[in-house]
Amino acid sequence: MRTALLQSSGHPGSTAANLKVLDAAAGRAAAAGAGVLVTSEMFLTGYAIGDDVARLAEPADGDAADAIAEIAHRHGLAVAYGYPERAGGAVFNSVQLISAEGARLANYRKTHLFGCFEREQFTPGDQPVVQAEVNGLRVGLMICYDVEFPENVRAHALAGTDLLLVPTAQMHPFQFVAESVVPVRAFENQMYVAYVNRVGAEGEFEFVGLSTLAGPDGVARARAGRGEELVFADADPDFLAASRAANPYLSDRRPGLYGSLAS
Repeated sequence: MRTALLQSSGHPGSTAANLKVLDAAAGRAAAAGAGVLVTSEMFLTGYAIGDDVARLAEPADGDAADAIAEIAHRHGLAVAYGYPERAGGAVFNSVQLISAEGARLANYRKTHLFGCFEREQFTPGDQPVVQAEVNGLRVGLMICYDVEFPENVRAHALAGTDLLLVPTAQMHPFQFVAESVVPVRAFENQMYVAYVNRVGAEGEFEFVGLSTLAGPDGVARARAGRGEELVFADADPDFLAASRAANPYLSDRRPGLYGSLAS
C-alpha cells in the first residue's frame, strides 16, 4: 500500500486552515496512488498552542471528523490525523483513522505523555494497541513518544500489526529518534513504521522533520528533509511476509523470562 507522509505543521491555532492543507495534500496523495495519508501529531490544531488546545479540542465524532471523512471519501484514500480529542471533562492527544469510504475506523489516545507541556494539557490514554484493516494490511496507531518504549511497539507486533502509523512532534535535539530508533523498531518487530513529524519553530519548540517510513529490514523507504514535504513509500505485504519468515525474533522469544519487565 502506497503510504503518504504529510510532513507539515500546518497553521497552528486554525482548524479551518489545517483542513484546507489536508484537503490539498489528500488530492496530491490520491493522484500518486496512495492508499493512506498520515499527518503529524496534533496536525488539526497545532501542537504548541497553550490553552487553545482545550478550546479547540473536539470529540472523535465532531465537526472536524466529519470534514475529514468527506475529504477521505472524495479523494478515495484513508486518512490518519492527529488532533486534541475532548471526551467528557478530559482532553486526549489522539490520532484517528478514517477509511477511504469516510468511516471512522479507529481512534487512539497517546499513552505516554512527554514533558510538562503534555502532562498539563492532556489525560493519558490506557489502551496500548489500537488497530484497523486498510487495504489488506493490519494498521496500528501510536503517537510520538509512545514509539520510544520498546514494550509498546512489541505489543503491536504480537497483535499482528503490519503498518504502524506514528504521528509525531519530534523536536531538537532528539532527531536521532527519527534517524535511528524508528528503523530499529521496525526491524526488531518486523513491521513497517510510518513516523510523520512537524517542522520548524512553534512556541518554545523546534521540530526537526525527517519523517520516514521504515521497513522490516530496518531500511528507510522514504526520508523527508527539514521542511514542509509530502513523501511516499510502499508497505509491501509480500516483502513483509518474506522478512518475517527469515527473521525469527518473535518466534524465538522466551516470555517466561520477561516477567520483571512488567513491574
